[in-house]
Amino acid sequence: MSKRIPHRLYLSEEQMPKQWYNLRADMKEQPDPMLNPGTMKPVTEADLYPVFCEKLAKQEMDSSNRYIDIPEEIQDFYKMYRPSPLIRAYNLEKALGTPAKIYYKFEGNNTSGSHKLNSAIAQAYYAKDQGLSGLTTETGAGQWGTALAEACAYYNLPLTVYMVKCSYEQKPFRKTVMKTFNAEIFPSPSTTTNAGNAILEKNPDTTGSLGCAISEAIEKAVTTPGYRYVLGSVLNQVLLHQSIIGLESKLAMEILDEYPDIIVGCAGGGSNLGGLIAPFMQDKLLGKADPRIIAVEPASCPSFTRGKYAYDFCDTGKVTPLARMYTLGSGFIPSANHAGGLRYHGMSPILSKLYHDGYMEAVAVEQTKVFEAAVFFAKQETILPAPESAHAIRTAIDEALKCKVSGESKTILFGLTGTGYFDMTAYNAYLEKTMNDYIPSDEDLQKGFDGLPSIPGIQ
Repeated sequence: MSKRIPHRLYLSEEQMPKQWYNLRADMKEQPDPMLNPGTMKPVTEADLYPVFCEKLAKQEMDSSNRYIDIPEEIQDFYKMYRPSPLIRAYNLEKALGTPAKIYYKFEGNNTSGSHKLNSAIAQAYYAKDQGLSGLTTETGAGQWGTALAEACAYYNLPLTVYMVKCSYEQKPFRKTVMKTFNAEIFPSPSTTTNAGNAILEKNPDTTGSLGCAISEAIEKAVTTPGYRYVLGSVLNQVLLHQSIIGLESKLAMEILDEYPDIIVGCAGGGSNLGGLIAPFMQDKLLGKADPRIIAVEPASCPSFTRGKYAYDFCDTGKVTPLARMYTLGSGFIPSANHAGGLRYHGMSPILSKLYHDGYMEAVAVEQTKVFEAAVFFAKQETILPAPESAHAIRTAIDEALKCKVSGESKTILFGLTGTGYFDMTAYNAYLEKTMNDYIPSDEDLQKGFDGLPSIPGIQ
């Protein structure tokens, strides 16, 4: 008789990873270096000091150390909500009638409701360790802002958050949670920064974007003594911190004598996806295994599937270093109709390089199909998923249904990044049938591509 796999597997505290895994150390080719916007030369670690904490700048530039110790203080904080469970979706499998085995790593067991706290506490720790006075950041759907507000409150660090305007208006209770943890919040673009005023002057009715909010947060950081800026996705340092998701997942699956044939993650900037796939991608890079890795993005913000692999600014105000990534252009503004996060114009340089080199796939899905999957999943597994997570659920279901047709018993792992309890406006729009799909035309996207920088000798 085969071993009965439990519905939920929790590692013990002693089994928790004590090191983060740096995926770049095993990449055959490194992502192209960031460029200083003033000189168009590769960025140095010291170039990042005015914006980032020094130890985070070091992590950002580190492409050689495979494993980096997690400070004991961060490990102790993690233990308040980690290890997170690896769950076998028995009820979902039964409802689909599939021979596939479906697992998901659930990151919603904390007040922020998502995986974002894994990096937020690390970044707040390094800021406190450096003796900084406060931090600034941006947030889209609000998960990152919530997580960072919690982390900063833990270390008594003031925090200023610039929240994408349409989310600021759609999600009042995300703001309430951030305020509970003492964060100061502004809708972006705002009139509190030069970048915000410039964007509003050009487009007074804009609903905002993460690119706009990043510009404002960086300006606030560099003009406030003792402050630094922190980011919740995209950056190398963030994918490093989030590797704890994949490391726990891999260990749990080893305990169950399982290994995924297919790994599915939602993709906006890349933090969750990069964290989930990290140790499995290591196996792929080293020739130890060959899982299919699928990034799932919204059809309304399709940087992987319809973007260009090019150097671009990471913000709308064009003050950040340039990164080579899949991008829709730093001026791209996602439709206000787009629910949830996953609204950044570009993708992590690490993931962009891996995708460009053929190590992973990408699909774009419409939001009505995403919410259809979210409601179906909730009814089977009793967790109301975040809209971001539901992108991965949609594709995991699609892959499981393919197994139903082929008769293959593939093992599917997806990331359930968090819960959807702050997204009831979107759920209500879906249930009341007022939600519709917006897919940008080629002409819409071309406007963003037209703004890509011209770099002599490079692009």
